[in-house]
Amino acid sequence: MGKDHDDQGLAHHASPPCFTQELEPELRAPPSDWTDVRRWRKAERERLIAARLAVSADVRAAMSQRIAEGLDRIVGEIAGRMVSLYWPFRGEPDLRPWMAAINARGGRTALPIVVEKDRPLIFRAYKPGGRLERGVWNIPIPAEGDPVLPDIVISPIVGIDPANYRLGYGGGFFDRTLAAMPFKPLVVGVGYELQRIVTIYPQPHDIAMDRIVTEAATA
Repeated sequence: MGKDHDDQGLAHHASPPCFTQELEPELRAPPSDWTDVRRWRKAERERLIAARLAVSADVRAAMSQRIAEGLDRIVGEIAGRMVSLYWPFRGEPDLRPWMAAINARGGRTALPIVVEKDRPLIFRAYKPGGRLERGVWNIPIPAEGDPVLPDIVISPIVGIDPANYRLGYGGGFFDRTLAAMPFKPLVVGVGYELQRIVTIYPQPHDIAMDRIVTEAATA
């Protein structure tokens, strides 16, 4: 989904703060408070993004195609429905071909836009070929159009745990946006199998995905 970006850690990859990151998850001491959870998430986020970027572009493209096929199985008939996707960033699955297919089959698509820090995202209608401009973090966003409310939100993950809690980029945009929407859309997290983790140490503000799609499975 839109980008819950961590404004402290996107520009570079730092080493994990201590050797406990190298232990099996079940052997690590759980973070004891929100400060520790944030520190742990930052290190885990950096590790997972680095792992994702280490996969070759050709392999990521093939995995993206399989993810699109999995999304078709979940979404089913798309005519008349509005789907929010995202512009791929830092090795995320590239679903732009699927975006074009949605429009060809009578659906509509949108992209999320960061308005400002600590505010919900808005969604603006967009289909391939529409005019784009650079938004926050230089991610392309629709240059014009009224806000829309999607029926389905496709959100990229940095990590995902067995309860479908998503590790994002740390800005909180995703959870804040879902909490502010007037109705509950179908929310689907997309990513690669290598991004599965034991837990994100979910907090009260975290919102679980309805479904998860990777190149190997749908859940």
